[in-house]
Amino acid sequence: MPQQQFEWLVSQVHVKFKAKIFRLDLMFIFAPMSQQIYHPFQSFKFGNRNCFLTGQALTSEEEKVQVFPQWLMSLYQLEDKPFKMLDESMATYKDLKLPCSATINEQFLEPLEKEIADAFASGYDTVKQLDEFKLFQWAGKLLYGIIFNEIQSGIKQQYIKGEEFNISQSIIHKFSHLHLMLQSLNLPVILEDFKPFSLFLFKVDNDEKEFGYRDEINTLTFALRIRDFGLIICLQDNGANKQYHKEVFEKIKDNTLHPIQFEEFSGRVFYSAYLFNRLPEYNILPVGEDVPGAGTIGKADAGSVFRPTFGPVKIGRGSIRCEK
Repeated sequence: MPQQQFEWLVSQVHVKFKAKIFRLDLMFIFAPMSQQIYHPFQSFKFGNRNCFLTGQALTSEEEKVQVFPQWLMSLYQLEDKPFKMLDESMATYKDLKLPCSATINEQFLEPLEKEIADAFASGYDTVKQLDEFKLFQWAGKLLYGIIFNEIQSGIKQQYIKGEEFNISQSIIHKFSHLHLMLQSLNLPVILEDFKPFSLFLFKVDNDEKEFGYRDEINTLTFALRIRDFGLIICLQDNGANKQYHKEVFEKIKDNTLHPIQFEEFSGRVFYSAYLFNRLPEYNILPVGEDVPGAGTIGKADAGSVFRPTFGPVKIGRGSIRCEK
């Protein structure tokens, strides 16, 4: 892009993002001008001196929020339970924190946490009434918090070895887009006519004291089974998994599942997410520019999305805890 054109683009009040994944048509994310958007993966800022969401300098390195919210940890006595990092080191649930400005926490994160906590406490019927995008934001913040701590841990490990920390460009590609979408918490980031995620919610006959959690950060897939429900979210598939599993989901979505049935469906979703063979693309376009095909949302061709493969698959981390 010519320099003059680029300077004109970032001077606009808003910019919009074009999304394309596999054979999907154009989709858009409207966001504030580039100066307001925080890009931690460009400067690779993963210390504790800047807010994870805005990049704002913090007054203290103790200015943090829990990755797993306190209400959830208290409910299942998770604070001191072990949490295994991907580098095989051990932490506890309460060790996982995000640097966050008090203002951002008070104005944006705490209201979201309260709404989610109240809905989860009421159970499946109330969770079902929640705005799916708020569930996406909540799960995205939690999973990004784990990613943030994994990166911090990796940087420390490589520093001890005297080696430079490296991360693949494809992973940066995914994580940076997740972070951009999370900025919808505090900035007017609007997704027009599409969802970047697939969400599956079931009523499940859980043991009331059981905490079931699973994630796979390479595919940005998240599953939580608590209370009387189970929730699965693929955070960056542009709805392709929802379409791929539509036939089975439609048959069972109104039934109360046994926990094993939920875990089976969850395993299907985690595996299909693993089978994706391309990355979603988001290109910045100035607002008002005519784009061929804009406003037309196509259907994914499942054959181009999923490539059958066989063999062992690493499904990330998971835990099922039952406190008796």
